[in-house]
Amino acid sequence: MAETREATLYRMVLPDHICPFGVRAKQILQAEGFTVDDRILRSREEVDAFKAEHGVDTTPLVFIDGEQVGGSDALERYLASSAA
Repeated sequence: MAETREATLYRMVLPDHICPFGVRAKQILQAEGFTVDDRILRSREEVDAFKAEHGVDTTPLVFIDGEQVGGSDALERYLASSAA
């Protein structure tokens, strides 16, 4: 039986803006076979509170196995290094 790979993705989807990096991170995770717990931040207040809570300057933010990986660029590096 194949191992279930799970990731949690926090990304910004505002009424007037969908973060392209969040979309990219979700696509990367799905292409790699992850089940994605897609946590949408729907207002500027939610985004700002999330960034303050996690000590980050930007979204998206990906967690794999409870480990904070980072945004879409960091995700690509993480997956490349874990495949090596």
